[in-house]
Amino acid sequence: MKALVYDGVENLGFREVPDARPKAGEHLIRVEAVGICGSDMHAYLGHDARRPAPLILGHEAAGVVIGGARDGTRVTINPLVTCGSCRACASGRENICPDRQIISMPPREGAFAQFVAVPDRNFVEVPGDVPLAKAALAEPLAVSWHAARLALEAAHRDLDKRALVIGGGAIGLAAALALSAMGVRDVTVVEPNDIRRTFLADRCRQNAVAEAEGQFPIVIDAVGYAVTRAAASALAQPGGVIAHVGLGEDTGGLDIRKMTLQEITFIGTYTYTAEDFRETAQAIFDGRLGPLDWFEQRSLAYGADAFQDLRAGRVAAPKIVLTPWM
Repeated sequence: MKALVYDGVENLGFREVPDARPKAGEHLIRVEAVGICGSDMHAYLGHDARRPAPLILGHEAAGVVIGGARDGTRVTINPLVTCGSCRACASGRENICPDRQIISMPPREGAFAQFVAVPDRNFVEVPGDVPLAKAALAEPLAVSWHAARLALEAAHRDLDKRALVIGGGAIGLAAALALSAMGVRDVTVVEPNDIRRTFLADRCRQNAVAEAEGQFPIVIDAVGYAVTRAAASALAQPGGVIAHVGLGEDTGGLDIRKMTLQEITFIGTYTYTAEDFRETAQAIFDGRLGPLDWFEQRSLAYGADAFQDLRAGRVAAPKIVLTPWM
């Protein structure tokens, strides 16, 4: 099969690799669409020791089951593979399973390829009227769905239903969409990139600003750099909630004194539970997250160019979806 392989810092090659081979309990998926995630970009830049070269990246995928009892089934893939038997899994918190794996991190190759092998419990069937490129958005949308759910659950019942999302990439936009779907009617997205901010306002109908002012009951940091954590600390109102989902850099930015004196709740959020993923997929199928027409589609064969364009800030769309068969 052909795959886009991460060979080192800012070095991707599209070439023949050994075929994906499913193990017991797994199915082979013909990948029809796979999104470029921020974590893929971090690996590409050499910032993620969990993803050493050479490696096939990519975990936001949808495709068609090949072979077996489910042959021909259109599916979107939950890439988080868990043990299913530990206390975390038994309590519905699979995302903190101590033995969790994710496709695109060793020992599992990713979905920037024509085929990928995934356990059968990690599929959600996609209705025939939903394009697979749109279904591939289930993974990033589920990340934000999980963050929005946790933030709203932690928010005091007397707080206003207003929110600020820092970052207008796919995770930030998805967080804004999830918050709206959950009943938050006043959502502001901070995005400093001019072309992306214009895209968010004109194409996605978001209240997108270059800088935020004031205080917000709920703040979601979808970037995760020291400067965005500092902004989240400054913009969270007393008694408010900060949900931190971005993984830009490890340290710095939080105003611990303010968080302590003003009882601001800080929540680190990672991926999603299996139920979050299913709920997100159903919200896509039902149209509750909007038309989801804000991604750009390109061929996997030219995936290296897509990464370069993202690196240079030349992409207005919050998401690029790659197609292995284009």
